[in-house]
Amino acid sequence: MPHAARRTVTLRDVAAAAGVSVATASRVLGGSSRAVAPEYERRVLAAASALRYTADAAARAMRRGSEAVTLVTDDLTTPAMGMIVSAMERQATMSGVSVTVSATRGALERQLETVSLLRALRPRALVLTSSRFRPDALDARLMDELRAYERAGGRVVIVGVTHRAFDSIGFDNDGAGRMLGAHLAGTGHRRVAILAGPGERANFAARVVGCADALRRGGVPARGIRVVPCEASRDGGYAAARRLIGRGLPGAVAAVSDVLAVGALTAFREAGVAVPAEVSVAGIDDIQLAQDLTPRLTTVALPLAHVGAEAIRLALRAAPGPENLMVRGSLVVRESTRP
Repeated sequence: MPHAARRTVTLRDVAAAAGVSVATASRVLGGSSRAVAPEYERRVLAAASALRYTADAAARAMRRGSEAVTLVTDDLTTPAMGMIVSAMERQATMSGVSVTVSATRGALERQLETVSLLRALRPRALVLTSSRFRPDALDARLMDELRAYERAGGRVVIVGVTHRAFDSIGFDNDGAGRMLGAHLAGTGHRRVAILAGPGERANFAARVVGCADALRRGGVPARGIRVVPCEASRDGGYAAARRLIGRGLPGAVAAVSDVLAVGALTAFREAGVAVPAEVSVAGIDDIQLAQDLTPRLTTVALPLAHVGAEAIRLALRAAPGPENLMVRGSLVVRESTRP
């Protein structure tokens, strides 16, 4: 059966999605000399990206660049990403530019489509963040798109890993995992379950490696370390903790993100398992919720707001050549862990 032809997205569609007039959308995408309020410009560019307004159409329409900095990310629903985006918006506002956001769900093809479209819309800078990026190992097709965008005068910032080809901010995920493992081993735990998230998440994988190595170095026998894969969500942490309850409770749970730890705490509470009296629980990130839980969550705090502000600074700087930063976490001990 033949596939139905895909309907071409028109300027009228973009205007409707953005909640503006066709004339306003045309001014934003058509290079008009008439000024458009930053809020309207941001909405039009976001709608054009979400509707995948074709790059050819945008290229024909565009005659100027945008003052927007565009964030291309896997997922906007995670608390950690919310903290980064909020900090980006605050810093951008102080710098006189706007921030637009596109979510790709971590799919490479969607990343490529989004960057290709954004090249045509010509934002001032692109900030890309993904939990799947590995240091200096971007997909070759994505590299080609980003280099072409830079040759046209744009600036690229990679958040999450250090990448020598572009401005970048990396997290020391291995180090964060080591802090977590060293804390649990140092408080005497000898049976530890690591809630590892999905295996394809590069940031989580590095945290698991660091945590497991620090546990072993701290005297935890290999048989006392259990790595538990799970979905990268609150529900994933909840389901993993329920499995632990059914198969024998460890002395401590090390979650590679606070969101996983939140799910585990909920599962333990529902099952009548006391935290930390029966099991200690700790995470990584230090999201805002971590200090509002009962008990408050021990975690490795990552400077997420600082990273958001630094991403805008890098995106707007005029100096040539890439600047590569590495940020490290700090252990915050709260009531969810005890010896």
